[in-house]
Amino acid sequence: MSVTSVPTPPGAGGTAQRPGDVRRALLRTARDVADDLAADAIAREQAGRPPTDERTRLREAGLLAALTPPAPGRGTDWRTGCAVIREVAAADSSVGDVLARHYVHTWSGRFYARDHEAAVLEEASVREQWLWTGAVRPPAPEEDGREPDLALRPRNTGYVLDGQRAVDTAVAVADQIVLDAVCAVTGDVLVVRIPPRARGVHVEAAPDRLGQRAAGAGEVVLDGVTVASGQVLGRRPHDEESTAPFTALAEPTLRLALCHVALGIVEGALTEARDLSRGGRAHRLPGEDPDLLLTYGELASAAHTAIAVVDRATEALARALEAGAHLDTEEPARVAALAATAETVTSRVALHITTRVLELADAPGLDRFWRNARVLTAHRPAAHRLRSIGEHYLNGSHRAVAAAFH
Repeated sequence: MSVTSVPTPPGAGGTAQRPGDVRRALLRTARDVADDLAADAIAREQAGRPPTDERTRLREAGLLAALTPPAPGRGTDWRTGCAVIREVAAADSSVGDVLARHYVHTWSGRFYARDHEAAVLEEASVREQWLWTGAVRPPAPEEDGREPDLALRPRNTGYVLDGQRAVDTAVAVADQIVLDAVCAVTGDVLVVRIPPRARGVHVEAAPDRLGQRAAGAGEVVLDGVTVASGQVLGRRPHDEESTAPFTALAEPTLRLALCHVALGIVEGALTEARDLSRGGRAHRLPGEDPDLLLTYGELASAAHTAIAVVDRATEALARALEAGAHLDTEEPARVAALAATAETVTSRVALHITTRVLELADAPGLDRFWRNARVLTAHRPAAHRLRSIGEHYLNGSHRAVAAAFH
């Protein structure tokens, strides 16, 4: 694989580069990676193996180190990170999914840990080029009284972790898995990071997935896993009312990152169908059927609408992340409502467009776009999002719109 090297960031040696130059170089690298992935996307999707090779491609290109929270001399801002995710997802949405969840989970230290601890963790992630994944659940009062699926038992030097949980990407190949678990003694919900190759960690791959087959989904089973105190990132609040404003951004970050994956699917599907039409492999040729132009116009307009909605939410979240500890207490609910709106629009558009392209062209592998969109959007019911958006719009609710952070 030949990819463009990510530029040396300011302060890391060499001549300091302007942010715009760094962004452009990173996007060039993402396009090179996307071109490389597109060459064998269908074969890898059909094989459905864990993304071991894909992890290597991302690491060699420098994207795992680059897609970490921004700091002097390292990391990537939210706007650029999402643009990279979308570029990669257009070529292979499974890899885009892996990269999106990696980027979001690298923010875990800032969401849950103290500033100096987060900085040390991020520096280690860049240095070691860790791949992150995880499954952190939001506060859910309606589940009080149920036995937790992950439980921590205190020990002299930390905890012992038992239980099992589904993880949507890279469960067998990640370097860090971020999970929340309940302390059996205090009842506190703690967010921890677990190396998948630690003693007592077992991974069960999810076979025969409908879509996102190369994302590496599966279940992590934890049997007496030792958790050192340094692996505990922090406490996850029990309810929305006690959640700090910046911590409340944890959920919309993932949801918006996945919206960019969905946009990548849309763009990839439209591009492939268009190229088939131009090459004469479509059911109908534009010159022979003017209605085909109308159809492509409708689909392109729907895609542009989704892009506009997602970009608005992305910009709002970028400003919220930049505010850090100075974030206004009401802003997370506004960001969450925008993220929910973006999810609703992109889910509908992705499913509509990926269904329609199957009617426009016929080629091996074209169905993967619909299957990938279906899997990516299946677990986030639209009705719940719409009620939450309506509550925020009508009542000005200060509560964040809850969704699973996994």
